[in-house]
Amino acid sequence: MTTNTSSLLSSDFLADIKTKTSDSHKKLESLSVSASILSPDMKLEDYAFYLNLMYNVHKETEELVYPLLSNIVTDLDKRKKKHLIEEDLFYLNHNKITASQVFNKTEMSVPFALGVLYVIEGSSLGGRFILKNIVTNPQLSNNQGVSYFTGYGDKTGSFWKNFLNVLSEYEQNNNCADSIIEGAVYAFDSIYNHFRSVEKNEV
Repeated sequence: MTTNTSSLLSSDFLADIKTKTSDSHKKLESLSVSASILSPDMKLEDYAFYLNLMYNVHKETEELVYPLLSNIVTDLDKRKKKHLIEEDLFYLNHNKITASQVFNKTEMSVPFALGVLYVIEGSSLGGRFILKNIVTNPQLSNNQGVSYFTGYGDKTGSFWKNFLNVLSEYEQNNNCADSIIEGAVYAFDSIYNHFRSVEKNEV
């Protein structure tokens, strides 16, 4: 009986990054800004506000992270979501708000940047779950104004698996698990601070 060692290493790494980002992930989800779009009584202004916050996250990801990974994640163009948020805000007749910087680390290594993208791509999975709540709003029930959370549609699962394959292969070839995980934790914490700064301003 033979064992695929590389497959085991990949599995261990993916389990490790999930475990080591768990606390940061839960902390982000605990914020009222995050919870507002999962409320059964979600207000359109809360939805538009959340989209504005995520617009800044994706804008900086596409500007800072994408250029570093263009030769590694070959379908990055298909993964862009800033324009989807712009479409949704336009439908909601809501102007984009200029917010404070999300990522204060403008120089990243490739493994670190992959960790950041791990968080951004992972949010697409959660987006499909959030979409189910959002479309219960009568003004968002005709597939308009929900482009961002629709994301990759029924291809969301395959997009995620493809990214994990690229991530795992890069980690195996470069032995850089710690740097990737550091980037992922940094992304969660940066988005948390981005959301938290808004909550503090509202108090």
